[in-house]
Amino acid sequence: MRAEVDPLPPVVRAPSVATAARSALADVATLTRRELLVWLRNPSLIFFTFVQPVMFVLLFRYVFGGAIPVRVPGGYVDFLMPGIIAQTSAFASFGTAIALARQVQLGMIDRLRAMPIARSAVLLGRLAADTARLVVTVVLLLGVGYAVGFRFHNGIVPALLLVVLAVAFGAVICTVSGFVGLRIRDEEAVGSFGLVWLFPLTFVSSAFVPVTSMPGWLQAFAKNQPVTIVIDELRALALGGPLQLHAWQSALWLAGIALVFVPLAVRAYRRA
Repeated sequence: MRAEVDPLPPVVRAPSVATAARSALADVATLTRRELLVWLRNPSLIFFTFVQPVMFVLLFRYVFGGAIPVRVPGGYVDFLMPGIIAQTSAFASFGTAIALARQVQLGMIDRLRAMPIARSAVLLGRLAADTARLVVTVVLLLGVGYAVGFRFHNGIVPALLLVVLAVAFGAVICTVSGFVGLRIRDEEAVGSFGLVWLFPLTFVSSAFVPVTSMPGWLQAFAKNQPVTIVIDELRALALGGPLQLHAWQSALWLAGIALVFVPLAVRAYRRA
């Protein structure tokens, strides 16, 4: 009798690069939609996303504005709004850190890892959702600013570039907060740590007062830290002024922060 020969196992071909890329993009889109639905279905998140920056605008516009002299077209409100926009973009990253820390605590990261999805989709989906929230927040702030007297003095294209730069700044800060959330892994500790490093950077800057009004020993730090440089570029886009210097400085700072903290966030995610 002829011995039976087991058939060869079917050859499993690896998906092409294009197929893998399409699959990864679909995973990112799915997780982005999930994060946005969580946000939209949580009224407290929406409340704090929008109410805090509006409150800052109204407080500084009507409480402190008359006591802070500035020499810009339109007065203090036009000086204030680029700073509020940059501060809000930075503070929005609190949500990234807290959400990732919560997902680690609840075991969600482990569950997502066990699913047949692209490894990069979790972080990219979170970043894409936060970027979408930033766009909505910046547009809302501009609407509130116009209601209290803010005006652009430099045309429509610089106004659009202001929105792009503010969103890019917030997205880059989200990479820092993503690393913090995945590394610390505790919601309360993450929130406290965010206040420790973000508050000094935003308040010791040109956001609310001219840097020249600060003590001399503080001016050197305030002038050269990334928040001030981004705010000065936003202000130049809104009011007119020299764009080139702060533009390339802002680009270098944002690129440098991303190059440092994106790999750190990925590494923290793998170890979470």
